[in-house]
Amino acid sequence: MAVRLKSREIILFVFAFVALKTFCFGQAASLGAAPATAGSIHGTIVDQSGAVVSGARVALTREDQTARREVISDAGGGFSFAGVVPGAFLLTIRAPGFATQTYSGELPAGETQTVPLLALAVAENITEVQVGIPRVEIAEEQLKVEEHQRIFGAIPNFYVSYAPDTVALTSQQKFKLAWKTVIDPVTLLMVGGAAGVQQAQDHFEGYGQGAEGYGKRFGANYADAVAGTFVGGAILPSLLKQDPRYFYKGTGSKSSRFLYALASAFVCKGDNGRWQPNYSNVLGSLAAGGISNIYYPAQDRDGLGLTFENAGLALGSGAVTNLMQEFVIRKLTPKRDLNKP
Repeated sequence: MAVRLKSREIILFVFAFVALKTFCFGQAASLGAAPATAGSIHGTIVDQSGAVVSGARVALTREDQTARREVISDAGGGFSFAGVVPGAFLLTIRAPGFATQTYSGELPAGETQTVPLLALAVAENITEVQVGIPRVEIAEEQLKVEEHQRIFGAIPNFYVSYAPDTVALTSQQKFKLAWKTVIDPVTLLMVGGAAGVQQAQDHFEGYGQGAEGYGKRFGANYADAVAGTFVGGAILPSLLKQDPRYFYKGTGSKSSRFLYALASAFVCKGDNGRWQPNYSNVLGSLAAGGISNIYYPAQDRDGLGLTFENAGLALGSGAVTNLMQEFVIRKLTPKRDLNKP
C-alpha cells in the first residue's frame, strides 16, 4: 500500500535533502552561482542629532521617475530595496515633522550599495499630513521578493519570509502565491518525476502501465499538489485568517532555533501578528488526504486510517522542512530579502 504525502511538502522535502547533501560536500557555491544583474540598496535614516528615524517613507525611482517603489524605515531607521535594476536611481525620503530629502546614485549590476547616513532636517513649516504606505502595498512588495526566492536559483522557495517585519498577506495574495506555486515548471517537473517513480515501482497498480497509467499517476500527483497547496496555503488561511508562510528566525541559540522550527509545523502567525495553533496546516493535510480518495484506485482507499496517516506524515515532513529552512536552505537561496543579515 502506498502512503501519500502532500505534494508541495514532497517537492520541498526532497529538494531540501538534496540541498543538504550538496551543501555538506561544499558544492552549493558552484551550483548556486548564477549571473545576477539586479542588485540591492539599503541604508539608515537619522535626524540631525544622529537619532534614528523610524516610519519614514523611502521612495525609490529611476531618475526619469519610472519604476517607483516605496518602503518604510524600520525601528532602527533602516530600509532596503532588493532586486533593483542597475543604473541611476533616486531616493526620496519623507517623514512627519521633517523636510523632504533626496539622494541620487548609481547602482552597478549585481552589487549591494549602502548609501551614506541620510540625516533629515526638521521642517520649518509643516503644511501637509504624511500618510503611511497601506499595509497591502507593503505586503505586495514583500511578496514580490518571496516569489523570486529559489534554492540554487531554480527550486521554488516561496513559502518562507526572511524579512524581520513581515506584513500579513491578504486573501488575494495568499491565492496568488498558491497559484504561482502550482503552475511553476519545477513543480510540474517534480510531479512528473514522482509519477515516473510510482510507475516503475507499480504503485497504485489500479492505474495500470503504459502512457495511460503514467498519465493517471501524473494527474493524481498534480491533483494532490493543487489540493494541498490551495487548501492548506490559501483557502483555510483566508477563512481562518492565518499566514501559511514559515518565518525565518535566524537569531538566538541553535537549540531555540531548533525548537522554533519544529513548533512552526503546529503553530503559525495569525493575520493579527499573534502566534496561534496552525489549524490551516493540520486541517489542510487532512482535507487534502480526504480529497485524494476521490481519484485514487479503489484498492488504495483505506478511508480515515490512511487519511490520518498521510496527515501525520505531512506534518512530520513539514517540521523537517522547517529545520532545513532555518539552518540550510537560506544559504542556498540567492534571491532573498536583504533586510535581515
